Amino acid sequence: MNDEEQYSVWPHGTPAPAGWHGTGFSGDEAACLAHIDEVWTDLRPRGLREWLAARS
Repeated sequence: MNDEEQYSVWPHGTPAPAGWHGTGFSGDEAACLAHIDEVWTDLRPRGLREWLAARS
């Protein structure tokens, strides 16, 4: 996950690029994608969600 709370998948043992960090979940690709589908329910970046919330 990155600072904007967006998700991606990397092979186990491969360091995440700058700005990304692990969430503690691991598994095969299908399990990872299912987990992301479950937890990433609002696809808007965090900055946009915060900006919109501040305007309402």
